[in-house]
Amino acid sequence: MSKHILRAVALTAALLPATWAVAAPLSLDQAVDLAVQRSQMARSARASAVSAAEMARAAGQQPDPMLTFGIDNLPATGGSRFSTNAEDMTMKRIGMSQEWVSADKRSAREAVSNAMRRREAVMEGVAAADARMQTAMAFIEAYYAGEALKLTALNEKHAREELEAGKGRLATVSGSSAEVLALSSALGSAEDESADVRQQHGASAVNLQRWTGTPADELAQPQLATIPTQDAFVASHPLVVAKQRDIEVARQEVEVARLNRKPNWTYEVSYGQRQGRPDLVSFGVSIPLPITPDARQDRETAAKLALVDKAEADAEEARRAAAGEYAALTSDARRLQDRIQRFRASVIEPVKQRTAATLAAYRSNQASLVMLFEARHAEVEAQRKVLNLQRDLAKAQAQLVFKPISQGAAQ
Repeated sequence: MSKHILRAVALTAALLPATWAVAAPLSLDQAVDLAVQRSQMARSARASAVSAAEMARAAGQQPDPMLTFGIDNLPATGGSRFSTNAEDMTMKRIGMSQEWVSADKRSAREAVSNAMRRREAVMEGVAAADARMQTAMAFIEAYYAGEALKLTALNEKHAREELEAGKGRLATVSGSSAEVLALSSALGSAEDESADVRQQHGASAVNLQRWTGTPADELAQPQLATIPTQDAFVASHPLVVAKQRDIEVARQEVEVARLNRKPNWTYEVSYGQRQGRPDLVSFGVSIPLPITPDARQDRETAAKLALVDKAEADAEEARRAAAGEYAALTSDARRLQDRIQRFRASVIEPVKQRTAATLAAYRSNQASLVMLFEARHAEVEAQRKVLNLQRDLAKAQAQLVFKPISQGAAQ
């Protein structure tokens, strides 16, 4: 075997996996993963979490010391005004001051920052969950729009076939120009219907690409995970988890306000240099005096306690809303399943039997082509109605599956 043939075989073998990867239908899980990877909202929330983590590290530190310097007793009048060497009372001074924050206060401030960090970390999970859900909804819309396009294309094919048959029957006794005109009008309606569905499919495909970042020529049928229980849905609902983190932050801020009743002392030391006289060293302590704590410090603590009560009320309202949302979605899903089963039994089967009976009647010259097309069209329309019900069912189930955030982000 020549080197050229071997090289061609090797190149073909190398390209086959890539070809298969491109041709393989895009699955719902793959689309969701792509959306989370490129979500800018998740990136924004991730940056906020990093920022909060850095702030938490700084919250437990002492304030920076203050450098002070100046000149005391500088002459302001006379021949030696503004001279630093003329008067022995003039002193050049340099010193340091430090506000001292107790370990309890620094620990409480650090606890607040850590609570904020955990809240921001949860928001990253919330952003990722929103990206997953929005992508799932777009995927379902695009998939079922593609399935509807296949049905309208089939209806258009039937109309074209029957029109050609009608034109062929014009030369026979059974043919008529009225039948051909009716079939021609039916073909025009079928083509317009296909164009309308094709436009909807194009819009849904563009919306899906907005989330995944890549065009998908073919989509696999959506496969959804097991629907969570109500307790799991409520516990992992984005709004509920975020409100729980708000409660934690508010409670930590109450502790900071309580400790602020104890003022921070500031220590000072300075060194003074004088001309012709001994240098001086000064020490001092500054102590704030909370004269009316009931009018200020206690009010701050009461305000923080009220915010805790507000956060708890918001969290309870969020839990009730999540429970109501779960009940509504599960009810919709159950009713849609019943409608699909009932529609298949009471509509799909009869229209299929009608099509078969009309086709048999047409072959025995007991039915016209228009009647055959109408029977086929009714069957296609019934199948499209089932597709719409299946789409709505999949969207309700997708909200139940993808609305909650992952358990790791909820911790």
